[in-house]
Amino acid sequence: MMPTLSTNTQAILLLTAPLITGRSASSSDLLSPGEYKRLARHLREIQHQPADLVLPDAAHLMRSCQPVVDEARLRRLLARGFLLSQAIERWQTRAIWVVSRADAEYPRRLKVRLREDAPPVIYGCGNMALLESGGLAVVGSRHVADTLVDYTMSVGSLVARAGRVLVSGGAKGIDQAAMRGALEGGGKVVGVLSDSLEKMAMNREYRNRLLNGQLVLISPYDPSAGFNVGNAMQRNKLIYALADASLVVSSDLNKGGTWAGAVEQLDKYKFLPVYVRSTGGSSLGLDALRSKGALPWPNPQDTDALKAVFSAFLPAPGPCSRPNLVLFSEDGPSDVTPTPPSFPVTVSSEPLQRRIAIPSGEPVTSTPGLVPSAAMPPEINPTPAMTSVLADMLFVAVRAAMKELLRIPMKDVDVAVALDVSNAQAKAWLQRLVNEGVIEKQKKPAGYIVKQSSLFE
Repeated sequence: MMPTLSTNTQAILLLTAPLITGRSASSSDLLSPGEYKRLARHLREIQHQPADLVLPDAAHLMRSCQPVVDEARLRRLLARGFLLSQAIERWQTRAIWVVSRADAEYPRRLKVRLREDAPPVIYGCGNMALLESGGLAVVGSRHVADTLVDYTMSVGSLVARAGRVLVSGGAKGIDQAAMRGALEGGGKVVGVLSDSLEKMAMNREYRNRLLNGQLVLISPYDPSAGFNVGNAMQRNKLIYALADASLVVSSDLNKGGTWAGAVEQLDKYKFLPVYVRSTGGSSLGLDALRSKGALPWPNPQDTDALKAVFSAFLPAPGPCSRPNLVLFSEDGPSDVTPTPPSFPVTVSSEPLQRRIAIPSGEPVTSTPGLVPSAAMPPEINPTPAMTSVLADMLFVAVRAAMKELLRIPMKDVDVAVALDVSNAQAKAWLQRLVNEGVIEKQKKPAGYIVKQSSLFE
């Protein structure tokens, strides 16, 4: 079932989307990502949302946005209602859905990991639920030898047999080989496209997969948009943000989208382990990525071995790493990010379990002060004293991380996603910090927030 196009999403489309219904974009006045980011922040600061701009009495609100976006420009963009209705009709006939950052259906992984860099709008076709499934991202060059195509298809097939989702970019070469291997193996696939979503969604190879829930294709760009090098570069971060681990099969050195996306992940975002192919011919690009911190692909031969690639320890974040924060309130549709603190924040972007050496995927107890025996190696039978010590060590890491996370108000479910733990565990830790007087629960905007008196403890 396709999500209903919310009023907020319609407003964001009017402001940022080309609404291509013919051969060219409809307006050169479109807000750039940076301009829209500033407008969204301004609206939140004055307790408004994008939908308010299309209300009959929005004249005063548009004037109040003059310091951020010229009022006349806003009016021209928001007057494209008829063009928007034509675009919506075109999308609906092709089973293309649209969600914006103001919608609950927007992929949470993108909000959590990309924050303000999350695209204002996502277009898609197929099973939206796959966007929250994680999985293995497989990327590489467009022009490769047949041997690498076969190799990549075998990786996709293994991912399918393991019951994990494969995430890729949908481009010719490595991307499509990975997707084909997973789909033909009965697996599920997320394709993140930089262009031509409409054309790909009508492709005979993909149409039945889209209809049966095996595949979802998404793009942050208009479904009819053609190829653009800049767009191809920018969409790479989405591929990594939607996955739990990644494999670079081939890459040029110091050029191309595959190189740029992998370097951005290794140097800036650090969401997940980045592997590079370790068999076959040597590659200057892959060798250079190794020198930047990428890991050699262990060439798993069965599903149990594949599971281990998702448990790799990530390197400690550098001084420019960004915290893994959720900056979007769910009290009501809100598409704005608060101004970040002026002082440096150094919370690790990796899942909390990895930072405290708890095996990935193991449950974390929802009882405050306890660490589950399942988190211990099987040969160790923890005593109550050991459990107590481990619990204290765990909470030290939790306490510091949550103080940084909660510089802005967050709900318990968002904290759970940011720390990669269960909702019950997040609630237990939040309550403990409330009891200690470190954080407080506020009503507007709803969520937990650190007390100012606790910031510099």
